[in-house]
Amino acid sequence: MFEAVEGMLAEHAELETRLALPETHADARLARTLNRRYAELNAIIATWREWRQAGEDAEAARELAADDPSFADEVEGLLAQQEEAAERLRRLLVPRDPADDKDALLEVKSGEGGEESALFAGDLLRMYGRFAERRGWKTEILDANESDLGGYKSVTVAVKATGSVEAGQTPYALLKFEGGVHRVQRVPVTESQGRIHTSAAGVLVMPEAEQVDVEINDSDLRIDVFRSSGPGGQSVNTTDSAVRITHVPTGIVVSCQNEKSQLQNKEQAMRILRARLLQAAQDAADAEASDARRSQVRTVDRSERIRTYNFPENRISDHRTGYKSYNLDQVLDGDLQPVLDSCVETDMAARLAALEE
Repeated sequence: MFEAVEGMLAEHAELETRLALPETHADARLARTLNRRYAELNAIIATWREWRQAGEDAEAARELAADDPSFADEVEGLLAQQEEAAERLRRLLVPRDPADDKDALLEVKSGEGGEESALFAGDLLRMYGRFAERRGWKTEILDANESDLGGYKSVTVAVKATGSVEAGQTPYALLKFEGGVHRVQRVPVTESQGRIHTSAAGVLVMPEAEQVDVEINDSDLRIDVFRSSGPGGQSVNTTDSAVRITHVPTGIVVSCQNEKSQLQNKEQAMRILRARLLQAAQDAADAEASDARRSQVRTVDRSERIRTYNFPENRISDHRTGYKSYNLDQVLDGDLQPVLDSCVETDMAARLAALEE
């Protein structure tokens, strides 16, 4: 597997040359793309050199130990260094999700369970918001359809990193593992007999698409306007400010009524549409390449769950990774990182196994 690194040396040298040219930096998007790839190759090549040097040093120490036994102890330490570098190199060589450097859009939808499911969707939204706060990310609600008791029938939120973020730590790289059905077990506020109910909410995670990522022709769009419904101020139910956009070639429909002006709602709807089109294109590419990337569950059925939140036991269980802990209250308050770490490690192990095969 490590022989592939030698082929990367020429690419690394070429990128170094291109990044030194003024014309490269005249195109900000191109410069950003080249810099990202250059940084990836830097990490791979530096680790490969470390691995190779440790092996050469271990071989030299082994030869010296034949005449001087005091060198024998060095051999063991150098071999341990080489194996540690080899493990890091394996991980660096695993193909990355091309969307892992992007911000994220999350759609949380209530499912089976009526009002209780909508309340749980609100709990999930707050969990993601508090997790984002802990990481210094910004969140913005793009569209929301609230329930009568203060939950959400559906809500779309953008999660954006601020400042530079290291590889694998962007909003999409981490939150993509949240896609699927989340099951909750607790006594609903509407339950008078104190019985535990099971309900579910669905989460869909998409990379936030820039305008240059997706080409959308105006002729492919059908745009309808209608009156907003639900809470939202004086303009609700009095003006046609809500917007529904249909992308005719794919049949994808998005609507937004969260803002007071029709123009703002159209802009938000277009953000969601771009993200959905980018996600659809990536799903198609993954399927064509038989990629083993975990698909997100798009139906809110309690039997198709990725995680269970058990309130009576204060327990959270991830059914994909086997992760289990009894600090559900802390997780819902934003302490989501250990759960996500288990997903990242499981995904990395699967990718490594596929690569070695």
